[in-house]
Amino acid sequence: MNLKFCANLSFMYQEASSLLERYGLAANSGFGTVECAFPYSEPLEKVVRAKNDANVTQILINTPRGDDQQLGCAAFPDAEDRFRSSIDQALAYAKAINCNKIHVMAGIVPNPNESHHKAYEDNLTYATGVFEKNGIIGLIEPINKYSAPGYYLNSYERAVQVITKIGSPNLKLQLDIFHLQQIKGDLTNNIKTLLPYAGHIQIAQVPKRNEPNTPGEIDYKYIFQLLEDLGYNGWIGLEYSPKDNTDSGLSWLRELKGNKQF
Repeated sequence: MNLKFCANLSFMYQEASSLLERYGLAANSGFGTVECAFPYSEPLEKVVRAKNDANVTQILINTPRGDDQQLGCAAFPDAEDRFRSSIDQALAYAKAINCNKIHVMAGIVPNPNESHHKAYEDNLTYATGVFEKNGIIGLIEPINKYSAPGYYLNSYERAVQVITKIGSPNLKLQLDIFHLQQIKGDLTNNIKTLLPYAGHIQIAQVPKRNEPNTPGEIDYKYIFQLLEDLGYNGWIGLEYSPKDNTDSGLSWLRELKGNKQF
């Protein structure tokens, strides 16, 4: 199977308390590529050193989550300066670690109105302009209501609407199958419909968010074959919480790929 997988260091390798240590653990497991959500708790120079020492490629980071677990601020009215500062910080980290994808987080907005919709579109338009100048792909991701109650972007229709309206090759969909199952279901048809907009995919089993071969709602053997048949050639981020030890839990991936290097 030709699908490409990267380790998510914010979910995997919790055996190590430090993000910095997880780079080496991922490399030891056989990963050549990684992603993580929020590297900002570590000084930039230390993140660069850890990544380089592990000899891995960074695929993705998120914009900063903000105060009080806000999960970003792209949909916050009257927060333009804060949003632009978050883009600047994410860009600085991304460029230093040679990462070309940034997930722009929308923020917790329990009861969105027109002012939130306008702020979201305006902020994404600004961010996309910055990304175009710097060779970055911006990503937006619908998140289900169980994982992040009140998250602004909880609709794939809304995500596609914004991507289409802005109309830039530097703004794409982050298609997390874990969220897609809980928001829409009907995975075969929805993956076929949404894949043309996708710039990155993530996976986890539903509902417990463990490895894809653990008991749950999704038949990932089928999903992987579907993605291969549809010609998906981007990265698949393993944004799951290992049920036990991270490395031993990778038996499913070693079997799927037929080797120990991913």
